[in-house]
Amino acid sequence: MAGVLSLLRRFYLIAYNWIVFAGWVQVLFLALKTLKEAGHEHVYSNVEKPLLWAQSAAFLEILHGIVGLVRSPISATLPQISSRLYLVWGILYSFPEVQTHPLISSLVISWSITEIIRYSFFGTKEAFGSAPYWLLWLRYSTFLVLYPAGISSEIGMIYNALPFMKESGMYSVRMPNKWNFSFDYYYGSIVVLAIYVPGIPHLYGYMLGQRKKALMKPKKE
Repeated sequence: MAGVLSLLRRFYLIAYNWIVFAGWVQVLFLALKTLKEAGHEHVYSNVEKPLLWAQSAAFLEILHGIVGLVRSPISATLPQISSRLYLVWGILYSFPEVQTHPLISSLVISWSITEIIRYSFFGTKEAFGSAPYWLLWLRYSTFLVLYPAGISSEIGMIYNALPFMKESGMYSVRMPNKWNFSFDYYYGSIVVLAIYVPGIPHLYGYMLGQRKKALMKPKKE
């Protein structure tokens, strides 16, 4: 029985990683094609559907960690995926006013390259038991450039959406109401920006530690 469950787990993770990999390949292809043919103003409109799908699928990775399908710590997975979901649904999808901003391009390209490498690495590892060293190196090295590019784009997009949040009152709950509760999405987003301050060095430090451990192993691993 344990062998059957292990096999099902392996098949599931292989399928999951390669399906989401294909989604991010589509995002990158459409982003680069749009930049070349139409300019940055049209990038979001052309990548919106695959971007929302591919990034939302990452929610399953939180569940993977909770039920023990993977060994990734929730403390690292949860904030990263939560911030991504907040960006794609709470900022990009919700506020059309920012969808033509130039930072959309750097955000989407940084994310998609990162995820193409990550999902191909884990998909290969699940399918064959290991990944080639060049893919291992890419998995644990490209973040040195892509993470700062992506995170600065994230912060920039949240900041640029703030005036539209304040003006529209979207997702805010005003008093009085039957719950006797109020929430201001504008100030909540400012809190999110503040969380980036300690969150960035924590996550970057975690990834540096993972890189050191991974690349110190024998290449055949």
